[in-house]
Amino acid sequence: MKLRSIIFACAAALSYSHAFADQPKYALVYDAGGKFDRSFNQSAYEGAERFKKDTGLAYIDVQAISSVQGEQVMRNLARKGVNLIAAIGFTHAQQVQMVAKEFPKTKFVIIDGSANGANVSSILFKEQEGSYLVGVAAGLATKTKKLGFIGGIDVPLIRAFACGYVQGAKSVDNKIEVIQNIVGTTASAWNDPAKGSELARSQMERGADVIFPAAGGSGMGALQATKEKGKLGIGVDSNQNYLFPGVMLTSMVKRVDNAVYDNFMQLKNGTWKAGVTNLGLKEGGVDWALDKDNRAVISAEMEKRINTAKQDILSGKVKVVDPREAGSCPK
Repeated sequence: MKLRSIIFACAAALSYSHAFADQPKYALVYDAGGKFDRSFNQSAYEGAERFKKDTGLAYIDVQAISSVQGEQVMRNLARKGVNLIAAIGFTHAQQVQMVAKEFPKTKFVIIDGSANGANVSSILFKEQEGSYLVGVAAGLATKTKKLGFIGGIDVPLIRAFACGYVQGAKSVDNKIEVIQNIVGTTASAWNDPAKGSELARSQMERGADVIFPAAGGSGMGALQATKEKGKLGIGVDSNQNYLFPGVMLTSMVKRVDNAVYDNFMQLKNGTWKAGVTNLGLKEGGVDWALDKDNRAVISAEMEKRINTAKQDILSGKVKVVDPREAGSCPK
């Protein structure tokens, strides 16, 4: 099955190079969560679609279900003349660094990860800042003083999500408890809704009444479980409020779509640069979501307090600890 996927991806890249030989070429390589995960990967796809609509320029997208396949796909795209390859997800970082070195004339962007190279742009986010805001929302909404957090894999990125969430919740009430679980240890952890549902149910049995999954497709199972049990869920990466109106408290929005759109547009305009970019609240990289689908569960007073917290972060009054820099999360 994996071999067939690789062959398919390579064939797709070949046909793409023939079809768009006379113009800049753009490509997306998704991670194991898949193009339509209604979260991280889908946000990247939406950014590419917006670029296509605004410019009339096409792109190719391919899903890589393993690191081996990701490396093979990126190498083949580079061989066929794609000018900019956007790798979606930190799991691609090592492959980007390796392939970028082999193809110095091809530009690469790694979203949510970091890789070295004069032809590599690394886009990182301050997840802890957006998670702080949804943590404030959860702290204001909880009736049990117990919240849940479900991460895909125990990696620094996910620890930043969890740490920001805890800090935000405890800023409301230091006695709030956040129950934390991890889905798994391999790439499949990002696409296991059944396990996500199981963990959410366990947390709710222990008293959690607001669940925040940062686990890709696995989070869909967790959110479905909160709906079935009449609890509240928090979306991640994309605005997922629409999934379960009245059940979704809010979403921690990470603008992966803008990161893809901006890199594609910069290449088109001749302004693309290599290097590392960190996107937080100030840069419009993260935020919390309020719309018609969660208006009923966010009161005017809650909205005011969440936005006050947002302004406090922007002004520097509140410094959200990033465990990747501090080494640990505040107790």
